[in-house]
Amino acid sequence: MPQGSSQSAGPPHRVVVIVDANSNPFELGCASEVFGLRRPELGAGRERLYDFGLCSPEPETVMRDGFFTLTGVRGLEAADGADTVIVPNRPDVAVPRRPAVLDAIRRAHARGARLIGFCSGAFTLAEAGVLDGRRATAHWQWADAFRARFPAVRLEEDVLFVDDGDILTAAGSAAALDLGLHVVRRDHGAEIASAVSRRLVFAAHRDGGQRQFIERPVPAIPDESLAPVLAWAQGRLDRPLSVADLAARAAVSPATLHRRFRAELGTTPLAWLTGERVTLARRLLERGEARLDVVARASGLGTAAHLRGLMRRETGLSPSEYRQRFGPDGS
Repeated sequence: MPQGSSQSAGPPHRVVVIVDANSNPFELGCASEVFGLRRPELGAGRERLYDFGLCSPEPETVMRDGFFTLTGVRGLEAADGADTVIVPNRPDVAVPRRPAVLDAIRRAHARGARLIGFCSGAFTLAEAGVLDGRRATAHWQWADAFRARFPAVRLEEDVLFVDDGDILTAAGSAAALDLGLHVVRRDHGAEIASAVSRRLVFAAHRDGGQRQFIERPVPAIPDESLAPVLAWAQGRLDRPLSVADLAARAAVSPATLHRRFRAELGTTPLAWLTGERVTLARRLLERGEARLDVVARASGLGTAAHLRGLMRRETGLSPSEYRQRFGPDGS
């Protein structure tokens, strides 16, 4: 039950991270921060979004480069009861994973658990055989090695993360946070994901299709950040806004604005603007607004038909279904 399964009714959705020898501490920290913390700021009944735990094939696990040794966690049997299993990632991608770890992943997949791989975790999933014929991503520096070892996997090497339903992969270390927030958004809605991102002091939403590696050459003349024009646009999403309007606000040509969006955000001005509008529409639906024409106008999406199409594309749900799942009376 990977989507919408961790609402307030019933036990929390259980997330278990498998930690193996030489695993990266950063991605473990990302998982703990996003899925493991209690969140009293969300109010009664929402403090515990997930039931979180760690497991390992051995009583003592030496983390990457001997930074520290992890002890006191459960064995791999803990993964057998998880709704979501986050698989081990580590820098030695050419070293085969332990058979016991791969078997635990296969069992989780066979019973319908959601699987998540951060960074080189895609190698673990592919070695377990669960990615054959599926979409996935991995860190750009390992793309050639991944493709050579696992030709049956549809590798998308230049994106932040890939959501392929019950298997999700993130490209690199920071993208683990992007994917984690995406999962929270998928499970609990945009309002809760925004609250989690604020506590992280992290961007609330970077679309998975954005580029992994953003070139940042040193400019001959210092350039200003896009932050002011982004904030200006976010305060006017209910009004007609075009790329030309954004360019005029930034006092640059549309072509220059496009280049700056690509360089700083890894996306286009239009894609960013549409994403912001959809996020606003989702938050309005979560607050209980049932009039689709009102939601469409307030978010700048124009018509209820346009809203329906974008909601289906972004969430797999109609606006009404989304409101029922994530709205004030959602179960």
